[in-house]
Amino acid sequence: MASSTHRSLYGAAGATSAPPPTPSTQPNNLLSTTEGVGADADALSRLLNRLPPSLALPTRRRVGPQPATCPPVVSFADRSDDSANNIMDDLLSSASQLGFFQLTNHSIPSELAKSAESEALSLLDLPRERKESLFPKDWPLGYEGEEDEEGDGLGESFCLDESCAAESSELSLVSVRELTQALEKVGLRIVELLSGSVGFENPLEKDGPDRLCTFMWISSEDSPGNEMMTSGGFYPYIVGLQYQIRSSKSLLLADSGRVLVSTQADSVLVTIGDIAQVWSNGKLKKVRGRAIASLGEGISMTVLVTLPLESRVAPLIPKQTNLSEEEEDHNNINDEEEEEKETKKMVFNSFSFEDYAWKVYHERLHLKDPLDRYRVVT
Repeated sequence: MASSTHRSLYGAAGATSAPPPTPSTQPNNLLSTTEGVGADADALSRLLNRLPPSLALPTRRRVGPQPATCPPVVSFADRSDDSANNIMDDLLSSASQLGFFQLTNHSIPSELAKSAESEALSLLDLPRERKESLFPKDWPLGYEGEEDEEGDGLGESFCLDESCAAESSELSLVSVRELTQALEKVGLRIVELLSGSVGFENPLEKDGPDRLCTFMWISSEDSPGNEMMTSGGFYPYIVGLQYQIRSSKSLLLADSGRVLVSTQADSVLVTIGDIAQVWSNGKLKKVRGRAIASLGEGISMTVLVTLPLESRVAPLIPKQTNLSEEEEDHNNINDEEEEEKETKKMVFNSFSFEDYAWKVYHERLHLKDPLDRYRVVT
């Protein structure tokens, strides 16, 4: 579902790039009950948000040659009576060691993905003026095209909310919308399994229309060789999902560095995002930004399951369960002491999602992990 803070992309007129957002004053109590923690980090983030654009580096980043690796395969198929445990074990192993994997037996029909790709290609074929008119920029939503200093195109992208529909008879994005919804459903299942494997409470299980946002990012950028090029900036997320219509290669910026991966046809390339890493208190590895198609591999269509801008993000420390009455009484007596102990175990401080999202989207220097500024110093 899209956040209520985002107006529809379609039918809007005269929109321009949004100025730096005003930091939210309403923390999301579904995600964190900690208030005041990380205030210094948020203040620094707001200051850095207003640095002149001239300090940013271009999006073109070159790396040396590297071989392609095949991501671990996780299957949703029923393999045995213990299939649920097997899936959780496979997910945890891949997510905690790499931060990405390819999912098979996910029930998403290949015909839907191919139809969505056809619609996306028609969208990219529109004249630039028409793209800007139909999908005005309303950060992070809308159309964005980028050029380098010589005026050469670095690629273009569309960030669409769940409606994925334009008020134009010349354009239909019905399949794009249906693929977005199907991948969102898979993403929610993955978050559910990961929370159970790691042991933290899953905030997305709570009811409410604004508990999450889902964006479809359509991008035409290519990565010649092992050169990583991005259009539209990075955006923080919980999980990212790309349906692999054909066997292809993509570049990822993982915790271990840039990785070239080769995926099998009809699988879903799943990447664990920075928000999931914080929720897990650092137990999960992550991929920064979207997977980028390698040269000649066509367009990228990535669904990001993410958060509303007004959210706060913090580690979700595992809670004790199945305690005896004596243990419960003991815990009630020592609530403050236990809370202090749990706080000391945190790897990350709490922070504003809006400030963080604005920062990583507009920041072009990604040599350092953007989460480092929120790590607890011990």
